[in-house]
Amino acid sequence: MAGYRKARINDETVKALSVIIREVKDPRVSGAFVSITGAEVTPDLKFAKVYFSAMGAGKDVKRGLESAVGFIRKRLAETLNLRITPEIKFYEDTSMEYGANISRLLNQIEPELRAAEAAEAAERAALEAQAEEEE
Repeated sequence: MAGYRKARINDETVKALSVIIREVKDPRVSGAFVSITGAEVTPDLKFAKVYFSAMGAGKDVKRGLESAVGFIRKRLAETLNLRITPEIKFYEDTSMEYGANISRLLNQIEPELRAAEAAEAAERAALEAQAEEEE
């Protein structure tokens, strides 16, 4: 399968699953804010890795999605016009949490960096003043 076709199938899978997830009646899924962040369908269309992000209880959401996988596959088959509907495996996407953690760490060290830059600038100014006096 050509690369652009695979990318289109992945994108369409993400779009379709984003809508289908809203229809799941499992309280573990409907009670949390779940978004589909990506999908990777194998070239033979038999398997799909679906990445999701959830605000709330992540483990419970994953269990809820796995228990509703039959309904989700059925609705995906109705939505996408593919010969084969892939078997879906859900993976939690923690990139948003990772990014928030990095941002928090950067905000913590920012005052230290400013203080170090100010000290370095003062040291440079003192060295320049000393060099001018010697000339």
